[in-house]
Amino acid sequence: MDAMHLPKSWPVEQILDNLAQHGFAIIDQAYSPEYTGALVHECSTHLNEFRDAAIQNGVVSNIRSDHILWIDQQLKVAQQHIQALNALSQHLNQAFFLGIKEAEAHFACYNAGEFYALHRDNPQGKNGRMISTVYYLHEAWENDWGGELRLQDKNNQWHIIHPEPNRIAIFQSDLLHEVLEAKHQRLSITAWLRTDQPLW
Repeated sequence: MDAMHLPKSWPVEQILDNLAQHGFAIIDQAYSPEYTGALVHECSTHLNEFRDAAIQNGVVSNIRSDHILWIDQQLKVAQQHIQALNALSQHLNQAFFLGIKEAEAHFACYNAGEFYALHRDNPQGKNGRMISTVYYLHEAWENDWGGELRLQDKNNQWHIIHPEPNRIAIFQSDLLHEVLEAKHQRLSITAWLRTDQPLW
């Protein structure tokens, strides 16, 4: 993958059309097997550094039970994904005048029994998150393993997005969504395209 440009497999016009009509879009087979393998390896070798996402500033939330690791400059492989999202942001800004400046992202691990209850990433415009993305980087997934993304689109229709390997879900950050309980370890990168500086 060319780190400075969008992967050729990303259907930009279709992504823009789906976002305009429904508020979300899906990219399947997003990256090459070589890149995805390197990304899975980088994530897996840092699993012992993940922290409980439900604990924020010492306060425990009961709406989520996953574990996360924020992606910094030391995670070189994951940085390439962030660069691709930044390139996509240029197209989103041109099409929708969103004013996105940069992406923030973390690895996420949902072990069996873990979930993220209904929420919005940017409720009532309270932060700079404009577009949310989830990239599924586990190497295999079965439909009965749970962990689906349940999303209400901009027309108030509900959708179930299965966490297929090498799939990216892209959606407006103000849309209501949840991660259903996983029955098997589920790995992903969650990223937000922001109009302001990341908060972490």
